[in-house]
Amino acid sequence: MNTYADTSFLVRLYLTQSDSTKAIRFMQNFSGALPYTPLHRHELRNALRLAVFRGEIDAARRSAALEDVESDLADGILVHVPIPWTNAFREAERLGAAHTETMGVRGVDLLHAGVALSLGGTQFLTFDLRQASLARAAGLKVMP
Repeated sequence: MNTYADTSFLVRLYLTQSDSTKAIRFMQNFSGALPYTPLHRHELRNALRLAVFRGEIDAARRSAALEDVESDLADGILVHVPIPWTNAFREAERLGAAHTETMGVRGVDLLHAGVALSLGGTQFLTFDLRQASLARAAGLKVMP
């Protein structure tokens, strides 16, 4: 799988946010499946819970979003993919050594880029500006 989505992209697929239409439009034109790693599962589920805490959605909407994720897994839009952890952390450390002091990159952003690279990714989907800068620096094509 050469296209990797970070959590900022996935959240926009399952909750209505300012850039949701861009994410949905991308997926309508995308013919492949997106990898859904244990990191995605953890971060996406927690992001949906945080949206409840922040009063952005209620528990019923959170439950519906979680059901939508499961439906997309069943339909092959998202595909469970294991993370090659050693390679992912190796890539994340390499990127951190090269870019954290100049870009102010967070550890989880390094990890997403490291996972993308360790999975053979060439295209990176994100709405996070700092994450996008890191992905570009890592040699990934940033979309949408």
